Amino acid sequence: MPINPRDRLIVALDVSSIEAAQAMVARLGDAVSFYKIGYQLAFAGGLPFAHTLIDAGKQVFVDLKLHDIGNTVAQGVKSVARLGATFLTVHAYPQTMRAAVEAREGRLRILAVTVLTSMDDADLKEAGYATTVAALVGRRAAQARDIGVDGLVCSPEEAATVRGIVGDKVSLVIPGIRPAGADIGDQKRFATPTAAIAAGADYLVVGRPVIAAPDPRAAAEAIVAEISRAN
Repeated sequence: MPINPRDRLIVALDVSSIEAAQAMVARLGDAVSFYKIGYQLAFAGGLPFAHTLIDAGKQVFVDLKLHDIGNTVAQGVKSVARLGATFLTVHAYPQTMRAAVEAREGRLRILAVTVLTSMDDADLKEAGYATTVAALVGRRAAQARDIGVDGLVCSPEEAATVRGIVGDKVSLVIPGIRPAGADIGDQKRFATPTAAIAAGADYLVVGRPVIAAPDPRAAAEAIVAEISRAN
């Protein structure tokens, strides 16, 4: 079933307080239906704030990138499921993905993070991986598909390849989205909304290009319009 273009935009609430998050959500209004809560806001009271968003009819993506022993991951997954969140991220290590998939409940869908969009081949080498980003993403995508995760987080550069590996039943959630002319910040593997959709993205995660814009609502509406045209 096709996804509403507005629901395909996930705005990252990368702010440091509940008050700032509330103000941003109010400014965005009905332009945005889906929000991501990551470390910055989660550690400032963002998880209880998820209830507020869900009660207001919004969807919530909890981006904590869990990776620990299986039981710890499973219990964390169950706690997030009770929040009513739609998405939760875990790192794409087989043991972690299996524990998360087995523990998911209710509406919660598990997303596996392949390789962070701030990393490139040199970063992997420095971390001790004797492989390339493309090869590691492909391997993790195949493992995630076989384990049964609901979706994958990968950069726009690998999206088309990953889509070919996992097929149409696994959602692709793509960060590193930068509209034409936007500051790329710390992203090393990024793309415009149009390019990401063309590569197979189901959802686009956008932070600073929306929340740091002079008019966040207009910035969000422009991205939704671009998603609509790219369909």
